[in-house]
Amino acid sequence: MNNPTRILLAVALAASLAACKKEVKETPVANNDQPVKEQPPVNTVDDGKFSREDLNSDPCLRQRVVYFDFDRADIKAEAEAILTCHAKFLQDVPDSAMSLEGHADERGTQEYNLGLGERRGNAVSQALQAKGGSAAQITVVSFGEERPTCADSTEDCWGKNRRVEIVYTK
Repeated sequence: MNNPTRILLAVALAASLAACKKEVKETPVANNDQPVKEQPPVNTVDDGKFSREDLNSDPCLRQRVVYFDFDRADIKAEAEAILTCHAKFLQDVPDSAMSLEGHADERGTQEYNLGLGERRGNAVSQALQAKGGSAAQITVVSFGEERPTCADSTEDCWGKNRRVEIVYTK
């Protein structure tokens, strides 16, 4: 290959490389001199008050049954936390209302069990009021032995029937 051919080949190669050149878009460089605008904080502060939405989501408020010993209307220590939550709910949501449904097991006369259910409902009502609930928000109803949750004649079953159910009516 002679020199003019080499030069011609080099020029053709350079021309073809220039034709294949990619165009690069230049992006504007951000100006870092401008101050960064701070976003206003999202209001995620929990005020510690219950709302109606908490009735089905809060684990404490979802517990709505208070159990009693045989022939007793005394509030057990294990029910204190539940009653504290419901009393706080009554304070935090003043237009709410509840019905306390007192129940008894099948032992005893119908009249006695109606009275026992009422005493149990009143005991829960007094405990709620002592913790800050309002009497105007609470109604007590006794069903005695008429609405059992368990129909067997065993101690375990009777224990489930000796209860007060907290039912929100408003």
